[in-house]
Amino acid sequence: MRKFFSIALLALFCANGAQAQEEKPSNKPVFTTVKELPITSVKNQNRSGTCWAYSTLSFFESEILRKTGKTYDLAEMYIANKDYLERAELTVRMHGDSQFAQGGSAGDVLIVIKNHGIIPEDAMAKPGTMIGDTLANFNEFFSVMEPYVAAVSKSKSKTISSQWKCGLQGILDAYLGATPEKFTYEGVEYTPQSFAKSLGLDWNDYVSITSYTHHPFYTSFAVEVQDNWRWDHSYNVPMDEMMRIIDNAIANGYTIAWGGDVSDEGFTRQGLGILYDLQASGEGLTGSDQAKWLGLKPGERRSMLDELGVNAPEATPSQEQRQKDFDNWTLTDDHGMHIYGLAKDQNGREYYMVKNSWGETGDYKGSWYMTKNYIAARTMDFLVNKNAIPKDIRKKLGI
Repeated sequence: MRKFFSIALLALFCANGAQAQEEKPSNKPVFTTVKELPITSVKNQNRSGTCWAYSTLSFFESEILRKTGKTYDLAEMYIANKDYLERAELTVRMHGDSQFAQGGSAGDVLIVIKNHGIIPEDAMAKPGTMIGDTLANFNEFFSVMEPYVAAVSKSKSKTISSQWKCGLQGILDAYLGATPEKFTYEGVEYTPQSFAKSLGLDWNDYVSITSYTHHPFYTSFAVEVQDNWRWDHSYNVPMDEMMRIIDNAIANGYTIAWGGDVSDEGFTRQGLGILYDLQASGEGLTGSDQAKWLGLKPGERRSMLDELGVNAPEATPSQEQRQKDFDNWTLTDDHGMHIYGLAKDQNGREYYMVKNSWGETGDYKGSWYMTKNYIAARTMDFLVNKNAIPKDIRKKLGI
């Protein structure tokens, strides 16, 4: 009797376990890592528009890891301090006809490092500490700095003195912390320039890649977005070659500093980026007819997409659609992130593993899984080591 009871209990447990297994939501992604490259810890840009600094320095930290095996935490606010002064200088030269804002690009970080060097995080005040916060908070900072720059750049005076730079530097130092001329790191004294040289990277190895048809392929041009205020050039390649560069980079141990659009409906706060096909037929949307789907309010459509999850239909990106979206402002320059790997879900769909700078948020503790189609469609440009580019494409670009 006791034996029979034990067998019956085991059978019931197995049945309940099987039922629980069957009830596991099929819309939730189950990822299998294909390739994951080393990255440093996830940071939090908090209330600051400095994703461009966080993502690009994260990229360079991975480059240092790849090249030397050493782990560094580089100072984003050092980059911001130098960059905002130079952006203000341009705004004044343009008499205010150049946008002065928090955003920037990967090219800003590279240019600042080339011109001024870089420092480790501990050589400067940590973000937020200057105003008694634990993380960066630019709300008061920019509400003070923007009108200051506007007052100078739009001055009615016939001439202006150079003293405005001293005043602006004072604001930058007060909110971000002063940038050191010398510092000691692991017992060695450095300047920012000598520290940059010590990191083991050739800062001339890095190039920006994009893909649009309003400029000839295999030439370079300045992508026409406001945060590319330096008019830094990107090499222009067809969309399929742009994607080949990313895949070749990951396959050979190189990561990518990505800039693109995260305002798309398929980019979720939970950690996914899927290029949902919002024009899909009813059959692809669990029996709902297309008219009903297209007529849904954004919140209702969001609920349906969440319900479908990884089973939702995905659009196929094209060169023509990329150009159309860029020209009509649908493809926007929203965010900078760091691509560091490749994974597949249970349906075989491929995703890039992407490090964000919003702290350990979302379902994957600060990483996002973004489909190849999403990246192909929503990329503005990206920074990569030129040695990660396939040889045939490098030959076409002359680099």
